[in-house]
Amino acid sequence: MNKSDYLHDLRHSAAHLIAHAVTELYPGTLLTIGPVTDTGFFYDFLPPKNFKEDDLPLIEERMRQIATRGLRITGKQVPKDEARKLYAHNPFKLELIDQIPGDTVGIYSQGDFFDLCRGGHVDEVGAVQHFKLMNISGSYWRADRNGQALQRITGVCFATKQELEAHLKMLEDLQAYDHRRLGKQLDLFSFRDVAPGVPFFHNKGLLIYNKLIDFLRYLRAGTYHEIRTPMVMNESLWRTSGHYDNYRENMYFTSAEDVNFCIKPMNCPGAILHYQERPHSYRELPLRLAEFGHVHRFELSGTLHGLFRVRAFTQDDAHLFCTLDQIEQEVLGLMQLVDKLYSKFGFKEIKRFLSTRPAKWMGTEEGWDRATAALKNALEKQGFAYEVDEGGGAFYGPKIDMKIVDAMGREWQCGTIQVDFTQPENFKLEYIDGDQSRKRPVMIHVALYGSIERFLGILLEHTKGFVPFWLAPLQVRVLTITDAQMPYAQGVLEAFRHAGLRAELDLSGDQISAKIRRAQTEKVPWMIVVGQKEVDQQTLTLRHLDGKQEFGLKLDAVLARAQQEAAY
Repeated sequence: MNKSDYLHDLRHSAAHLIAHAVTELYPGTLLTIGPVTDTGFFYDFLPPKNFKEDDLPLIEERMRQIATRGLRITGKQVPKDEARKLYAHNPFKLELIDQIPGDTVGIYSQGDFFDLCRGGHVDEVGAVQHFKLMNISGSYWRADRNGQALQRITGVCFATKQELEAHLKMLEDLQAYDHRRLGKQLDLFSFRDVAPGVPFFHNKGLLIYNKLIDFLRYLRAGTYHEIRTPMVMNESLWRTSGHYDNYRENMYFTSAEDVNFCIKPMNCPGAILHYQERPHSYRELPLRLAEFGHVHRFELSGTLHGLFRVRAFTQDDAHLFCTLDQIEQEVLGLMQLVDKLYSKFGFKEIKRFLSTRPAKWMGTEEGWDRATAALKNALEKQGFAYEVDEGGGAFYGPKIDMKIVDAMGREWQCGTIQVDFTQPENFKLEYIDGDQSRKRPVMIHVALYGSIERFLGILLEHTKGFVPFWLAPLQVRVLTITDAQMPYAQGVLEAFRHAGLRAELDLSGDQISAKIRRAQTEKVPWMIVVGQKEVDQQTLTLRHLDGKQEFGLKLDAVLARAQQEAAY
């Protein structure tokens, strides 16, 4: 058995263990289901009296007691009629029994406890040692809001103590460095009830937001045409594109003068209209159009989560119009762009997935095969490892999805490269080929950040708020030991600003220790400390966030280093 299978069985057994403990501590509790999760398990209960958070330590302790009893886990198939007698007073289990195909169902036992189950367990209860109960939450039977309300207890479980401790440490970090918490601490953004799911960017947050855009502009310079398309466009456009029929429930609408309009959920149709402005020759292809387009998508209020799930955001879209023969070369260029982008932020691991033709698709089989081969060849020519997601492509074409791995080992889907045969057909796009014939271009949809807002949230948690010097909203703060150094410090500040750096002078009358603590809390990368010694010697002291200090530095040398750090 491989580790993945063993972990699944271990966590499955942990779910039975919590059910065993709850039935001993709280007689009359009805059991429902207890599946495995990516990091542990949960079990949904209907207790006689609602559980409280204070109950979790008691349940966890009883689980550990049961684990010491030397109970083996055994299973057997029993006739459904016999199973119905065992669960005569549990309507949830009876419903499950009726829905399981065949004449028998699985019953797994450990001591005098048993549960309806199809199997997949460790040999004995004592193997479940490294676990922790995390929280109690509400749930519904079969996830139906109209169904019976239940209580869910969630836990984590690992094969070793070290893995459990590492996971718990990661959860502590997640709480401490939650991007919503950092956003407030660093004065970057906020959310208000008047605009649910739409962030208010403060000055410092907007500086980072704009620098993210500027950096991608820098990487694309000379090879992309940046455009901007309207946020509100006629409903007929979205009917042609297919969004109205397939995405209507996630769109916002408005009307004026008895005409219906849609607030754009995507930028693609606008790029298509730009392409249609005039005829195109094959000599102009590939035509690369970039747009930092602000889009709106309706998300259920219960799914909104800081910058990770919002209702309005900016996509770093690009739409490439090319021939079938040009797909491979374009994807090669995009793969190089991806590496330059993500490595700048310290993302060292990128996972790539090639998604192929699904059961329902549009276009021609030849086109799909050539496009898929082009994506595959581009990945292999760059020497990239990738996984094939058979049938995972969009209905309009194959794609490459990219997941970045952050400092806590979490995977984030950000970049995507999608080949599209459908929209060129829907909008009857054409180019004039060398033989003067009219042909359809291929459209490639590209997003690398995915959304500026979401990427910013990921980056804040990845760096724990210590964003790189070049991206920091405030790069330098000048700190004086006494007011006597203010004139010299003012000259230092002006020199930094004149060099194009984001700098400010702490004008408070606080002691130097308080000024340093404030700069550390605000995660200002460089602190320039100026005392009388620095004034007399016409030098500076550079203090870093980690506490390291460099003494006796000349202003010109510090400025040169700062400009180098701030460069792309």
